[in-house]
Formats: sequence, structure tokens, C-alpha cells
Amino acid sequence: MAPMDIFRITAHPTRTLVWWYKNRGQIEFNPPYQRKGRLWSQSDKAFLVDSVINGFDIPKFYMADFQLGYSSLNASRLPYAIIDGKQRLEAIFDFFENKLVLNGDFRLRSEPSLKLGGLSLKDLKNNYPVVADAFENYSLDIMSVVASQEEDINELFVRLNRSKPLTGAEVRNAIIGPVSDVARDIASQPFFVENIKFSVKRADDINTATKLLFFEYSNRPVGTKKSNLDAFAKDATVQAERVELAGRRTVATLAVLNSVFLPQDPLLGSSGLVPVYYWFVRSRNEGELHQVREFLVWFENQRQTNRQMMADTDGKEYIDTRLSNYDNLNRSTNDIGSHVGRIDLLEQFYQQWIGSRIRI
Repeated sequence: MAPMDIFRITAHPTRTLVWWYKNRGQIEFNPPYQRKGRLWSQSDKAFLVDSVINGFDIPKFYMADFQLGYSSLNASRLPYAIIDGKQRLEAIFDFFENKLVLNGDFRLRSEPSLKLGGLSLKDLKNNYPVVADAFENYSLDIMSVVASQEEDINELFVRLNRSKPLTGAEVRNAIIGPVSDVARDIASQPFFVENIKFSVKRADDINTATKLLFFEYSNRPVGTKKSNLDAFAKDATVQAERVELAGRRTVATLAVLNSVFLPQDPLLGSSGLVPVYYWFVRSRNEGELHQVREFLVWFENQRQTNRQMMADTDGKEYIDTRLSNYDNLNRSTNDIGSHVGRIDLLEQFYQQWIGSRIRI
């Protein structure tokens, strides 16, 4: 007999903020569907604390509740996993740990004359214990989610965030299947941890990893617009074994890129360039790798000089029209024509650079 499909949402017993803080080690903050943490500014987080202290209602929190027993979904073996409310919970815990202070314009509704802006929870405990108590004893509205299928939790996450500005990568990350799983593994590789310089707060690392995986799965550069990547992740005909093999090839090539580029490399400040550099490096033999970064630095300097000359002469002079063409292609980074065109131009300039390079 097939196991019963369970999915229910009920109100969790009332608990205070201080209770949740003391039990924070029982919460899984990074289940697969979750967006990146630390997205809110300090001001945004402090405004949430302002709402709590002043007794305003804040949105419900949703947590997967694994207290009833073993669940195959509970990989971390913790009683709870956050589904919705991660940013808010991080803000609350930051205030508990004195990593956050009240905004300068904070106003206590019950006593507007008090000047509390800039104070931490430690300051409040020392000098305004009633205000500190109001924060610590605020009760969160938590909804417990019990589910037997990961698809149901992922669907709930997407629905709860439907009106929020989730990126395509964040929504795609909640899709069950081999593409999302392998892309997350690729995004955990040293290249993404050490070398890239672009922001990963909105899952741009996973988005870029999916592009590279799609290249390898297709064995050629392909279009990587949102619609392309969504279709790739959702395609029921995608072969899991083939995805795994493509993932291994991607990881192996990224190990090479990790040796080519520097930590927090300025060349990797844009995620849109990574697929192009990836395929270019993938095409090099081992004896060429030591000079790849030098070439890319030269190429970027040529592009900058070309742009400056065109600006200074009102577009009448340029070094090479191919560089202008590369810039134009760079404006549509996810088109297949942009990928292929930029890779082809890099190859042309690389051969030119090799031929003119002075060796000492």
C-alpha cells in the first residue's frame, strides 16, 4: 500500500521571541527551496524590530514541523525548517545578538519623548528593561506545516512568495528534480565560493550554475533566458543520469577555472560573462591555461580603450569594430547568439594576441 499523502497547516502553540531565540539551533534555515539569507538592509531589519517593540502585527511565519516523528524530508534531523519568514527571523535574531540597533528615527509609541535610536537590545536591557521585555516577550504567529511530499512544501513556498519579488532562480530552486539538485551542487564549488565577484544574494550563483549545466547537458552553448532555464528544470523528459554526467563535467571544468582566476576576481564581476569565459576556458588545452587570465585582462583593456576612444571622438574612431560588436552582444547576455558571438570573438582575439605576444 502506498504511504498516505499528508499535508496540513495548523497554528503552532504560542511562543515568545526569546523562546524561539533560545531554540534557534532547532531550526533549519537553509532547506533547498529557501532563497538566500541576508537580503534585507540594516534599516529594513531595524524597522521590523520597531514594529515588534511598538506592538504592531507582523506577517505569519510558516515552518515545516517535524516533531511528530521521522520524515524523509527532514535531512537536517531538526524539529523545524523555515518555509516563509527567514529574513524576518534573521532580523530578530540579529537584534538578540546585538548585531543590529534601532533606526535613528525610532519612536516609542507609548513614550515618544524617549530617545532610543541607535540603541541595541543590550542597551535597552541595561537602561530601558520594560522596552526590552516588550521585544523579548512578543509572541510570533507561527503556522506549522506537516507534509509527506517535498513538492507540497515547495508549492507552499512559491505560493506564499507569489506577490514578492522572487527571482527566476529562487523560484526555480524550489522545483523538484535533478536539474535543481545538481545546480545547487555546482553553485557550492570553490569557483563560486572563492572566485566570483558578483552578488549571490538573490541566488545568482545558482542561476549561473544552471546555465553552465545547460551548456554541458546540451554539449554546446545554448540560450539561457529565464524561459529556457525554467523549461530545462521542469522538463519531464530530462534524463537524471545525463544531468548527473553533465554536472560532473561542469564541476571538473570549474576546478580549472578556479585555478585560472583570482579570489574575488575583478574579471568575474558580472554573472553574464561567466558562461562565455567557461566555454572559452573549456576549449583550451592544459598548456594554454597559464596565459588565459593575462589574455582576458588584455582583452578587457582593449574594450575599455575602444569605448573611451569612441566617446572622445563622438563615435568616429575606434580600435576594432569587433570590440564594439562584443559590447553590443554583451547587452543581451542570455541569447544564444550572444553566447556564440562573444565566444567566437574571444577566440579571434585570442589567436591575434597569441600571434603578437612578446615572450621574454
